[in-house]
Amino acid sequence: MTGSLSNDHAVKRNLNSKVALVTGASRGIGKAIAVRLAADGASVVVNYAGSADQAAATVKEIEEHGGRAISIQADVSKIADVKRMFDETTEVFGNPNVLVNNAGIMFNKPIVEMDEQEFDRLIAVNLKGTLFCCQEAGKRMTDGGHIINLSSSTTLMMLPNYGAYVASKGAVEQLSRVLAKELGSKKINVNIVSPGPTDTELFNQGKSEEQKQNFAQMAALGRLGAPDDIASVVAMLVSADAGWISGQNIRVNGGLV
Repeated sequence: MTGSLSNDHAVKRNLNSKVALVTGASRGIGKAIAVRLAADGASVVVNYAGSADQAAATVKEIEEHGGRAISIQADVSKIADVKRMFDETTEVFGNPNVLVNNAGIMFNKPIVEMDEQEFDRLIAVNLKGTLFCCQEAGKRMTDGGHIINLSSSTTLMMLPNYGAYVASKGAVEQLSRVLAKELGSKKINVNIVSPGPTDTELFNQGKSEEQKQNFAQMAALGRLGAPDDIASVVAMLVSADAGWISGQNIRVNGGLV
């Protein structure tokens, strides 16, 4: 099962001292990341905006396999929600030393048809949400923290209908590069993970089976990614093995670009 704690991972990371806050973690890639980090020993906060039942199911799955997790509702586009989420995390587990900014939304429309409300929401969640969470993490994390910001390999492609979405994600990439410099003196690593087309509810929405297969064939490895493919890379980047990696964009896309 995707994201299951019972999976036999090729490499088990020792994250026993880590407190990981994963935004948008009730399903898809975020869920896989939360479950994987818990499997490797981290105490995990499963953030969600509106999917309370799915977040609770993710927590239950983690706990049934011996992990530690709680769920916290917060809209990352609101500063007050972000501060509360960090406060509640600290009350239960202590200050987070791993932040994974996975929460995101997507509208696929030609640029000339994107209305103001849709664009504002894209920027609010994808960019402002990442910025607000990074701000709070940067204030609270001690030496040795890790921030992973999720972008997308589509930022390197000229895909019709993706213009506004890749604009929001391209901004996340540049924000992350500068943040790596700003937080380097605190020994906080900041990196970007940019998935390729991944078999999730977000990716599949509005796509026919033919369209999904076309994306699969665009990758050198000839398939869509799975959420666990992304989670494995995140687990590596927040471990001691990646202590000398910061300010980098790791494109996990099977050779798409």
